[in-house]
Amino acid sequence: MAISMKTTSGKLLASAALVATAAAVAGLGTYGGFTDSTAADAKVTAGTVDINLANGEAGLTVPAAGVLPGDTIERVVALSNAGNQNLSKLTLTTTDTATTPSALSTNGTSGLQLKVENCAQAWALSAGSYTCQAQGGATTVVISSPIIGANRDLGNTLGSLDAGGTDYLKITASLPSGADNTFQGLASTIKFDFNATQRTATTK
Repeated sequence: MAISMKTTSGKLLASAALVATAAAVAGLGTYGGFTDSTAADAKVTAGTVDINLANGEAGLTVPAAGVLPGDTIERVVALSNAGNQNLSKLTLTTTDTATTPSALSTNGTSGLQLKVENCAQAWALSAGSYTCQAQGGATTVVISSPIIGANRDLGNTLGSLDAGGTDYLKITASLPSGADNTFQGLASTIKFDFNATQRTATTK
């Protein structure tokens, strides 16, 4: 009787062990399966907006002295788009840098008047004046108006609106013949700011 009881107990223990092993194997099967993955790197580089003003010996930094009523001052510059993006707009803002600007810049009628013209090639100097020898001649970018002005739109025909493009501009400042004796001895320093605006946003 004692032997029979011990034998039965051994069978029960063996059965329990088999059940536990089967459960463990079943558990492993639950977390098995095929897997896969893939990845890619997307590089994003920001564009650059870079407008440059090349001042040669006849650039805007050259001063003018002894200006009388009826005189004109001519300076030529190359405006270039050194960035890698097209532009939607180019504007010109002119200011007098003096703490107290003179009538040369503040008098809109008898003070200095500004005109800007564009040539498809560098301007040619002849007899003290600059002429455009490109086919079709020069085009007016800013019509004659008081020399001080903010955000003058330079239009949509400039080559420098395109990446790598260049324009050859002639800046003309004239003192009207109507300027009277009150203008004698006056001085102004005019700052020219060319401002570029990026092209219209698009989907890449």
